[in-house]
Amino acid sequence: MAREQVHPDSAGDSAGARPAPGGIVVGVDGSDHSHCALVWAAREAQRRGRPLHIVTAYSVPVFAASGLDGGYATVDDSVIREGAEAILKQALDKVARYSIDVDASVENGDASGVLLELSESAELLVFGTRGRGGFVGRLLGSVSSALPAHAKCPTVTVPLVCGDRLGETTDDKHVRAEREKAGNQPVENVVVVGVDGSDQARVAVLEAAAQAERLSAPLRLVCAVPQYSGSLAWVPAPMDREALFADIRVQLDAGVAWLKSHFPRLEVQTELVDGSPVDILVDASRHVELVVVGTRGRGGFAGMLLGSTSDGILHHAKGPVMVVPDREDPRLADRPSFGPMLGS
Repeated sequence: MAREQVHPDSAGDSAGARPAPGGIVVGVDGSDHSHCALVWAAREAQRRGRPLHIVTAYSVPVFAASGLDGGYATVDDSVIREGAEAILKQALDKVARYSIDVDASVENGDASGVLLELSESAELLVFGTRGRGGFVGRLLGSVSSALPAHAKCPTVTVPLVCGDRLGETTDDKHVRAEREKAGNQPVENVVVVGVDGSDQARVAVLEAAAQAERLSAPLRLVCAVPQYSGSLAWVPAPMDREALFADIRVQLDAGVAWLKSHFPRLEVQTELVDGSPVDILVDASRHVELVVVGTRGRGGFAGMLLGSTSDGILHHAKGPVMVVPDREDPRLADRPSFGPMLGS
């Protein structure tokens, strides 16, 4: 059973600042979307043997009066805080069956800012795609890129449509329509990661490989080549494109050899496909455990993720998506010794 520590209001902690939470951090707001994220995060904390930190955040709204003698009025802070504490209690009850250490807190501040600060010490940051508006509901609205683009740790977005995988139910009509459209396609125990030959993508591959090992799942490296996009616009004839695919295949094989040197027991698959990276990854998310991408790349694939295509993947994915931030990794140093590298 979960072992709990609750910190109702960090802003009022007169004893000094608490240690920053590590392990898995999940944002909740009481919505069905955040419940899916909460269950996914609890399962992940149990897989990793790491503590789970549940957080909800609120800001006290300020209203401008319209009368001649008007000024500014604020809502009673205690009422909002009590509602936030009730959300935490509900979340703690939901994860009580998991064998994990659980810590929970109410934070005063903007939701995205609170989570970004927590990402500095967290191992993983988890949140839903939408919510009630006061917390996670804003995360993929006007600040849709804030968390994946700027978080210091990997982030996982868990859409409501995959709630049935997690034993969660919902009355959302859009989710019901999507499930009817998809049918009863089983979920493969596979982790898919997008690659484009950049070091940023290789960092994502290393994180995806570690996750695949935790799930006892194969890792599938997917390289998608758009028809005519960016640097590929110069390709004049089908024969040139065939040569390009052959060259990429050689380099993918070299990348697999490098990855296996660090994860010798991992089953690694490769998939070189013709088409839009976003469409291919969104489709894959319907029937695999996790899709993993990097924050930046060369423009042909991961480099587009936090531009116009980030919304495409994060808003339309049908399963959990992990975004891995760009960071240094000493294992990248020996990649050239295994053969040709994409883009080199």
